[in-house]
Amino acid sequence: MTDPIFSALKVAGDGMGAQSYRLKTVHENLSNVDTPGYHRKMVTFTSQAGDRAVDIERITLDRSEGRMVLDPGHPLADENGYVAMSNVDMMVEMTDAREAKRHFEANLEAFRQARDMYSGLVSLLRSS
Repeated sequence: MTDPIFSALKVAGDGMGAQSYRLKTVHENLSNVDTPGYHRKMVTFTSQAGDRAVDIERITLDRSEGRMVLDPGHPLADENGYVAMSNVDMMVEMTDAREAKRHFEANLEAFRQARDMYSGLVSLLRSS
């Protein structure tokens, strides 16, 4: 049988790791907002069997088209002189970043609470 406090620490730690990776992906998307032909990356999570921890299931590319800009001199221009720009939407990325930050903070608070319970339990066992 697993220790429930240790399990809570693991779940919260895994959640923080997943949200950190999500935030890293958002930052990568934002840094490529002006890169022609760049496709937004999206992270999909899955829960692990047997516990409530989270794992990264896969990273997919958003295959929607970016806006087309007329720039006949650009090396990536098509035969009509248009360049396919990035499909990254800054508002969507900022929303994802804010959501990832809030989820990270919630997991951090859960981790702190579990840690404090563990410390309290150790103190009780020492005093008896």
